Amino acid sequence: MSYQWDWQVFLRDTGAGETYLDWMLSAWGWTLSVAGCAWVVALIVGALIGTIRTVPHKGLQFFGNAWVELFRNIPLLVQIFLWYHVIPALVPAFRDVSTFVLVIFALGFFTSARVAEQVRAGIQALPRGQMMAGSAMGLTLPQTYRYVILPMAFRIVIPPLTSEAMNIIKNSSVAFAVSIAELTLFAMQVQEETSRGIEVYLAVTTLYMISAFAVNRVMAFIETRVRVPGYVGGGK
Repeated sequence: MSYQWDWQVFLRDTGAGETYLDWMLSAWGWTLSVAGCAWVVALIVGALIGTIRTVPHKGLQFFGNAWVELFRNIPLLVQIFLWYHVIPALVPAFRDVSTFVLVIFALGFFTSARVAEQVRAGIQALPRGQMMAGSAMGLTLPQTYRYVILPMAFRIVIPPLTSEAMNIIKNSSVAFAVSIAELTLFAMQVQEETSRGIEVYLAVTTLYMISAFAVNRVMAFIETRVRVPGYVGGGK
């Protein structure tokens, strides 16, 4: 018995003065907002943690290593629940923070551990002579990182950062667990209301694919513009 497709389900009224298509586009916006804000957190924190893991200071290295091991080895869904249920109970300042912000911190810190690994690897892939050259020019250690090491390291880690940027869009789907109105929560609720799960999940899957592909193309463009010949991703 063949399946009877009904794509007009997205044009039905939800009962709240909007169609399911409107609701899906709104959920897509929430997905991109969560992923985009979390990516900013992950990139800033991950770059900082990845950098201090390479400096000649045991205390900073220990802190950086502890950060990576902590956030990398706890499942993302568990971290979401920790930020939603536990941290507001232990830290009064977080009790009035919106769920949206808490999810951004959870997803951003989780991804920062992975970004930190990429940044550390990029720094350590550079010849040691670059650090020595910075010292020979009279630059301080922070200045050497700022003007010599990090500009080169970030160029050669763009390919793995592309994967992390695409992953953060897919990982944003766990936000449904704390009732963020993103695509996965939309799909679950609409499937229950309409019993058209195949159409709904195919549409949501397509939006995830479009989002990830767009990130891939943007990062590929950036990589082409800043690539360093002779290094990973470099060309002539």
